[in-house]
Amino acid sequence: MLAARSPISLHHRTIAGGQRRRCVGGSERKRDRPLGRHFTQALESLWRQSPRIPPPPRPAAAAATRGEANPSWQPPVLENAAFEEYYKVQQIVRREEWDAFMSVLRKPLPATFRINASCQFYKDICSKLENDFRRSLESEVSNEYGEDAIRPLPWYPGNLAWHLNFSRKELRKNQALEGFHEFLKHESEVGNITRQEAVSMVPPLFLNVQPDHCILDMCAAPGSKTFQLLEMIHQSKEQGLLPRALVIANDLNVQRCDLLIHNTKRMCTANLIVTNHEAEKFPDCSFEKDYSEAYMDSYMPQRLEFDRILCDVPCSGDGTIRKGHDMWRKWNSGMGNQLHLLQVNIAMHGIELLKVGGRMVYSTCSMNPVENEAVVAELLRRSGNSVELLDVSGELPELVRRPGLSSWKVQDRGSWLQTHDDVPKDRKNVVLPSMFPSNSTEQRRTVCGDVEVNIDNGISFSRNHNIEETSKVNHDMDGVSVNSNKNSDHGSDIVNSKFPLHRCMRIVPHDQNSGAFFIAVLHKSSPLYGYQRHGTKIQHMLAKGRIVHLQKEPEQETRPYETILTRQQNNDSEEVDDAELLSRRQNLSTDNQTTKGKNSIEPEMVFDDVESGQAEVGERRTKLQKQSRWKGIDPVLFFKDEVVIKSIISFFGINESFPLQGHLVTRSTDNARRIYYISKSVKEILELNAEVGEQLKIASLGVKMFERHRSKDGCSCAYRLSYEGLSLLLPYINKRILYASPLDFHRLLQYRTINFARFSDARFGEEAASLMPGCCVVVLLEGHKHVHSIKDSSTIAIVCWRGKGTMNVMVSPPDRKDLLERMAYRFGLKACTDDDKIN
Repeated sequence: MLAARSPISLHHRTIAGGQRRRCVGGSERKRDRPLGRHFTQALESLWRQSPRIPPPPRPAAAAATRGEANPSWQPPVLENAAFEEYYKVQQIVRREEWDAFMSVLRKPLPATFRINASCQFYKDICSKLENDFRRSLESEVSNEYGEDAIRPLPWYPGNLAWHLNFSRKELRKNQALEGFHEFLKHESEVGNITRQEAVSMVPPLFLNVQPDHCILDMCAAPGSKTFQLLEMIHQSKEQGLLPRALVIANDLNVQRCDLLIHNTKRMCTANLIVTNHEAEKFPDCSFEKDYSEAYMDSYMPQRLEFDRILCDVPCSGDGTIRKGHDMWRKWNSGMGNQLHLLQVNIAMHGIELLKVGGRMVYSTCSMNPVENEAVVAELLRRSGNSVELLDVSGELPELVRRPGLSSWKVQDRGSWLQTHDDVPKDRKNVVLPSMFPSNSTEQRRTVCGDVEVNIDNGISFSRNHNIEETSKVNHDMDGVSVNSNKNSDHGSDIVNSKFPLHRCMRIVPHDQNSGAFFIAVLHKSSPLYGYQRHGTKIQHMLAKGRIVHLQKEPEQETRPYETILTRQQNNDSEEVDDAELLSRRQNLSTDNQTTKGKNSIEPEMVFDDVESGQAEVGERRTKLQKQSRWKGIDPVLFFKDEVVIKSIISFFGINESFPLQGHLVTRSTDNARRIYYISKSVKEILELNAEVGEQLKIASLGVKMFERHRSKDGCSCAYRLSYEGLSLLLPYINKRILYASPLDFHRLLQYRTINFARFSDARFGEEAASLMPGCCVVVLLEGHKHVHSIKDSSTIAIVCWRGKGTMNVMVSPPDRKDLLERMAYRFGLKACTDDDKIN
C-alpha cells in the first residue's frame, strides 16, 4: 500500500515551519517559540545539580568582522580523570583493552540509518543504495574512509540498517558526500529512512514483536525506537488490512511529546497512541476492587496490560559520549546514583503493566552498572519468582555483545563503597541498598515519605521518585552476606550478585565501532502480588449492581524529577489546577438525563438486577464530557454524525467492507475540521479509557483521513480526502478515481495546477473535465495494468481537487518531491529542479 507521510498529530500543538501552533475549538494562532531549545537543554539541569561540576560557560560572542573565527573558541578536551578512574575500577573492559576502549571513545561516532521496510518505495531505496551510492562512495572516498565507506549492519535483519565510516559532521562538511547527504535528509523527511544510532536500534529487536501484540514504549521520545516498533507491526500485517497490533508511546514532558509526534508522523499509522504521563505512574485503566467479599470470586476487573514493553529509561547517557563531547567535561559518578531509584521504579511499574507471559526490555545508553545491573538485580529481587531474566545470547548472533557484570562498586563523594554497610550514617538515605550487588530476599521495610511498604520475599514497590529529595527515602536491608572490609578501597574484593546478570548485554564502543548500550530482557511468568495503588477513589457501577471504585491518581503540582531531566523554562502550563480537577472528577458521576451528542463518546454500561438500595449509589450510564479532563489537551471524541459519514461514503463510493463506523474520531467539539481514523485496537483502548474516566492523557492518535474544505465550487461533500490516509482507504474507493499516464502524472506533480486542456493525454483531460467539482484521486497507470486490478500495495496515487477549469494537486512539497524522484528512477522522467515549482 501507499505509505502516507503527513502529520498525524491530534495534539493541540503541532510543529510547522519552526513555529508552534495551538488549535483550540477550531481556531488557530501561531506563537514564535523555537522548538529545538527545549530538547537541546534536556540534561542541562541534571548536570547543574552537582556542586562538584561548575555550570558550563557561555560561548564568547562572535567576532564583529564577518567571517572571522571566534578567537576564544577552543576544541573540546576529551579527558576526564574521574571518568577513567570510575570505569577502570568497575572493570567495564579488560585491562589490556583499556587503551583501545578510550581511543575509540575519543573518535567521532559513525553515522547510521535504517530503511523503513513498510514504506512503499523501500525496494527502490535499497536498490539505489546498493547500485548507486555504495559504488560511487567507495570510489570517491575509499582512500579517506576505507573500502567499506557504506555497508549494511550485519546483525540487523534484512540488511535494512546501514553503517557509514564517517560521522554526521563529516557527512555535512565533505563536498564528495553532498549528494548522499541530501538523499539522506530527504528520505528521512518523508519517512523512508530513520537516522538513528546503531546501538539504539538493538532493544526493539529483542522484544520479539508479533502481529497481535499490544506494545508500550514507556519513555518514547524522541521516537526513533517507537518508529522502529511501528515498522515491525506494519511489516507483519496482511496485505490490504490494518495490523492488529498497537503501540502506545509515552513521554513525561510535553515538549518531548511534541518531538515524539513530529518524528512518528512520517509513519501515518492508525495503530499509534501518544500519551503524556510520568512513566512510573502510567495508568493501568483499571477499576479498583472495593466491594463485598461475596463477589470476590466472581469479579474480574478490566485493566490495561501489554504483551511487550520497551523500558528505555532516562539515564546519565555516557554511552553517547562519542557524539556529545560535552559529556567529557560534565560527567561525574553522582549522575547515575541520582537516577537509580527513578529507573527502578519506572521498570518495576513496567513489570506490573506487563501481561503474564509477556516480555519487557530494559535498556539505557549508559555504561554505569548502578544504572544497569543494579537496577535489573533490584527488579529480580522485588519480583521474586514472577520475573525471569532471559538468556538471549542465541538471538542476533552477529551482534557483538558482552555479558553483564556480576560485581561492581558504588562511588559517593569520591569514596568507594562495596556494601551498604560501608556507607556513612549520614549518607545511608542517599546511597541505597539496591545500588549494591547484594542478594538478600529477607523481609525489608521501605519508608517512602509518609508511606510504609512492607517488602516480603523480594516484592516491593517504592513510590517516591523525587531524586532531589532522596534523603526522604530510607532503605534498611538485613541478611546481606558480603565478603569485604567496611573501610575497603577499590582494590579489595567486592560482592558478587547471585542473580544471573551475565544474561544481560553490554555493548561497548570498540567492539564494533559504535556507541555503548545496556540491554536486559525480562519475562513475566506469573502475576505480581502485594501491590495496591494509593489515591482518590470514585464510585463507579459495574454489571450486576456491584459497586466498584474507580481509581484516580492524585495530581501533583510539580513532577518530582522534572527539575533533573525534563523541566523546561517556559512550560508549566500542563499541570491541572486543583479546583478544576475536582470539578472534573465530580462531573464523572453518572447522569441519567444526559442526551447524546453527535460527536461525543458515550459507551453503555450493562446492568442486571440492580436493587433499589444500590441505585442511590450511581446512575446506569457514564456521562463523558466534551471537554477533556486534562488541561491543555483537547478531548478525543468519536465522530458519530451519520449524515456526514453517509455523505462521505456516497461521494467517494467507499466499500462497506471498510469499517468507518466507530473508527472515526475528532478533537473538535463542534463542526469538526479534521476527522482521523483509528484501528480496532486503538478503538478498544479509547473505549476502555472512556469507561474509567479518561485516565490516559492522549496527546495524539490515529491517521488524518478527511478534512473539511471551504471550496465554493459546488462540491456536494463537505470533506475531502487527506493524502496521509489515502494509502489505507484507496483499495476501498470506487468513485472519483482518474487514471493518468506517467507523463501526465509527472506533469501534475511538477506544476501542481494544470488546465484540463494542457494534459498530454486528451482522454485524461476530458475525463477530468467531466468529473463533478470536488476531491478526487489520480492513480498512476503503469505499464499494461488493468484499471480494475491496479489498486494494490505498489499503487502510486495522489489526492487532487477538480476545480472549475483546473486539476490541483493536494500533496505536501516533500511528498511531491519524493514522488518525482520515484518517477525519475522508474521512468527516466527528469525530476523538477525549480524550487518555485516544488515549494
